[in-house]
Amino acid sequence: MYAAILLAAVTPEPSAPPAELVTPGPWGFAAIAFIAVAVFLLVWDMLRRIRRGRYRAEVNEDLDAAEAQARAAEEASDVDDQDIDPRDDRFRR
Repeated sequence: MYAAILLAAVTPEPSAPPAELVTPGPWGFAAIAFIAVAVFLLVWDMLRRIRRGRYRAEVNEDLDAAEAQARAAEEASDVDDQDIDPRDDRFRR
């Protein structure tokens, strides 16, 4: 009997809600567009700063390597004063 009542009952058809409640409207579109533009600009700025930092690090590494090479060449060409004895000049004779 309950099955017959359930089968006989008419199922209500859902009514469509008003379009103003479903769509965000022009203000919603403007807000999402503003957020998208802001995120794009922030990512672009971040990538530019990362690239600039990477270039600075490369230049600093090159300068440090050149400075170390110059320091090594200077140390190799330095002569200690204690190694030279003016009285022991063999080539002067």
